[in-house]
Amino acid sequence: MNQDLTINQHTTEMSAQSSVKNTTPNPYDALFSSIIGQDYYLLKQISPFATEMSRLVGVSVAKFCDQCSAPISVVELGGGTGITSLAILSADQQLTLLSIDNEPTMQNQAKQNLQPWVDEGRLSFSGLDALSALQSLSANSIDVIATAYTLHNFEASYRKQVLSEIFRVLKPSGQFINADRYALDDVSAHTRSTQNEVAGYFKVLTELNRLDVLEHWIIHLFSDESENHIMRAALALQQLADTGFKQINLSHRLEVNALVTAIK
Repeated sequence: MNQDLTINQHTTEMSAQSSVKNTTPNPYDALFSSIIGQDYYLLKQISPFATEMSRLVGVSVAKFCDQCSAPISVVELGGGTGITSLAILSADQQLTLLSIDNEPTMQNQAKQNLQPWVDEGRLSFSGLDALSALQSLSANSIDVIATAYTLHNFEASYRKQVLSEIFRVLKPSGQFINADRYALDDVSAHTRSTQNEVAGYFKVLTELNRLDVLEHWIIHLFSDESENHIMRAALALQQLADTGFKQINLSHRLEVNALVTAIK
């Protein structure tokens, strides 16, 4: 494997899991409860690892901003209802964000949730699909491209094109940040983890009497796990290296979820 590719699992699965389940109120949850509201808390109940990964995207963006003297430009792929967008916007008071999502229902929620940042001129939206939106941007023009739980939804050949466009659009020394489902390379371990995940869906959503949401998540999971979508960690990291990225790092592994960063 490429020598610039490293895996740094400095957060163990057990300790990370306990930290995610910490119920102590914190300013981050308060911020999301007031702005994203039910979207955030339903997701937090169904998939606490997902909300933690969104937070880690914001932390990573903040670290990048700390190293820069000028305000940075960020593009987010798959903005959804705005959960990760808010984490990014909260990372630095001067950054600007372009949120890309071609699902109008979800993006309209984000526009409503995040209107104050639009009014400030810090947030704009694109309704194009990820590849078309990236192709519309100039080469070497963006400081950070960040995303959470978007790339794993792409069919493998489309994902490869998106990664190439991400590399083209980033400025030299720009950073790619992705919190996503990076499937475990040990297939048996990955299956066990996914089974535990599904059991959690049933427990939470049957108690909430939200069988409609349960049906949606189970159907979507079949797509996630299909051969033309699943994103095995080792192959995914090698694909980044083959695209030209350096300093590729996988960290904060939470069962099938992980944070990956890479530099152009």
